[in-house]
Amino acid sequence: MSETRRIIVAITGASGTILGIRLLEILWGIDGVETHLVMSPAAMRTLPIETDYSVDAVSALAHRTHSFKDIGASIASGSFRHEGMIVAPCSVKTLSAVANCMSDDLIARAADVCLKERRRLVLMFRETPLHAGHVSIMDQALRNGAIVMPPVIGLYYRPQTVMDIVNHLAGRALDLLGFDAGTVVRWNGQPKRSGAD
Repeated sequence: MSETRRIIVAITGASGTILGIRLLEILWGIDGVETHLVMSPAAMRTLPIETDYSVDAVSALAHRTHSFKDIGASIASGSFRHEGMIVAPCSVKTLSAVANCMSDDLIARAADVCLKERRRLVLMFRETPLHAGHVSIMDQALRNGAIVMPPVIGLYYRPQTVMDIVNHLAGRALDLLGFDAGTVVRWNGQPKRSGAD
């Protein structure tokens, strides 16, 4: 019998909570995957502004939900085996905590554990424009081992809706943990024009 593949999804208060929600929806449909969710208090405030989801509805999309302040949760320990963690969206506060090893909440603690255990940590940093402090903490988070993946929109696949963009970005984040979600439009090279070499 194959081992359950666990993934941690964290949602912070930055704009873009739909990214974390869509990740949970996609992962729910993959056999053998168990999701662990942590939402910050700021995420719970942002959620109803940006979406029609309630906190309870988002929590129901995860196999396990952990309290933001429960630093004694399973995911706070390096002995808890999992495939990695995606913070979607990732706020400046959370990026700063990862960069500076500040573990005073469960999102920051679970992220720090990922790095010390050499597991994948994907930070979908949602801020623009950037000042020098943002660039500096992105650099430090990268040096610590995180993958900083701002949800930058690609247009080569000609998205028609916001959800086309969300699906693509969620799929690209899951690519980094070794999951093909089936939502990424893959680039197969530019089509050759008739008569071109």
